[in-house]
Amino acid sequence: MENRIKVDPSLSGEVSGGPVQTGPATTGPIARKEKRRRLGWNSLTYTTRVTLAFAFIAAMTALVAIGVVSFVWEQHFRTYTADNMQTLANSTAERIAKNYEESQLLWDPDTIRPAMQVAETTAGVGVKVLDTSGGVPFDSSVVVSDDAGLVNSFEPSDPNQVAMASIIVDDVVVGSVRVWVYGSDTFMRQPDQEFRENSYSALLLATVVAIVLASCIGFLFARNLVAPINRMTSTARAIKEGDLSARTNLRGDDEIASLGATFDEMAESVEKDRMLERRLITDVAHELRTPLMAIQATVEAMVDGVYEADEERLVTVNSEVQRLGRLVEALLRLSRLENRSSPLKEEVVDVGQLIEGIVSTHEMFVADSGLTIAYDAQPNVRVVGDPDMIRQATANLISNAVRYTPEGGHIDVTVRKGDIMASISVRDTGIGLTREEAKMVFSRFWRADSGRTRESGGLGIGLAVVKEIVDRHGGWVQVEGEKDKGACFTIHIPLYDEERTRAMASQQSKAAGKQAKKQAKKAAR
Repeated sequence: MENRIKVDPSLSGEVSGGPVQTGPATTGPIARKEKRRRLGWNSLTYTTRVTLAFAFIAAMTALVAIGVVSFVWEQHFRTYTADNMQTLANSTAERIAKNYEESQLLWDPDTIRPAMQVAETTAGVGVKVLDTSGGVPFDSSVVVSDDAGLVNSFEPSDPNQVAMASIIVDDVVVGSVRVWVYGSDTFMRQPDQEFRENSYSALLLATVVAIVLASCIGFLFARNLVAPINRMTSTARAIKEGDLSARTNLRGDDEIASLGATFDEMAESVEKDRMLERRLITDVAHELRTPLMAIQATVEAMVDGVYEADEERLVTVNSEVQRLGRLVEALLRLSRLENRSSPLKEEVVDVGQLIEGIVSTHEMFVADSGLTIAYDAQPNVRVVGDPDMIRQATANLISNAVRYTPEGGHIDVTVRKGDIMASISVRDTGIGLTREEAKMVFSRFWRADSGRTRESGGLGIGLAVVKEIVDRHGGWVQVEGEKDKGACFTIHIPLYDEERTRAMASQQSKAAGKQAKKQAKKAAR
């Protein structure tokens, strides 16, 4: 009997026999949240964010300016227009008083002519002249028509909306002048209102222009700022993909240019390290392969019966095994020095006495090679360092000189005291080296002649060990030489400063005392 599964057609996520695997697209609230998250501020490009920031600053500046102008309009301009109306009322009253006196105290048309002139020449302003008996010699509101577009054609009932001035003749008040503005409670005439509205329009237009200009400036600024960053990003991506020769080539005196230059230096260091790593792997494989092949060939020959397993063959195998052991030991020693896994003993060392012992132990080795050696040292040359490491570095230099000096040559070992540095020099009369070779002489397995070191028994690591030892002592190695005229290697190590050492010891003692007191207080609590 067949099992049949009834499928509801309304269920789009199921089919008969099992669930349907859908694609990565999602719908519903989760998709809306993801879309909302993608549209956030951090999802925008740096150029867009800087452009929007500049536009926002311009808009806020314009809004502040509009707010200040509005405050000035509402507070100070009202006072200004009220003062103007009061000044107009005062001048009109003075002129009417003069005419009133000249007309022999009569309220005739000549007397009130100043009021009529103000009403005729000043649009939107109402003028009324009153005498002391309550009469109205002149009232401009009775002649104003609705065609003028005025809101109110009569004198306002609020006394604060009317500017008043007394008409005084011979120190006697004979009447008064009242001036107001039709349809305004702030003494603002129609031209004043138009000026205010035009000012606001101009400010709004200036705001739009400022935002547009700020956006353009922000865009150009951000693009110029991001361009070198994008260049560094593309360079880093190229290096990641394997193009170690990629560089930013940024030039300038600013921080980004300095970052680009540092990035290029890092890339050059990475490329150099990668090249040295590849060369190291090749050289190590080559150095290991030679003794291994000799051992393998000898052992196979003895197994196949070609050679007898006599003492001579076993000595050959043993010598190759020892050579492998020396190579591995040298590599381990160099690795420990580079990784700082070997602790550096700091002792006050008399360099002259230390090197004298090394020269004594190497005299027989030098004589067996057909060479002579001389030693000269200044007295009281002391440094702070590891005597074993200094001894090893000097021994490597002497072995290197013996290895590259033909029979009958000479080696000079000297110890000198400078102003701040002690120097250990090993000079030979050997094959020498060029300036280009002097730059590479401290690289692992480096050799000017690919066969020279192997024939003389060297491993190509001794000088690299010397450099690491000297670096750990805060010094440097100097190389001088000329082709076929010998070479001179000089180790420079800082001299021992007794006063400075005492001061440092005193500071360390005080710091240790303070730390002990703090711990004692904590324990007491």
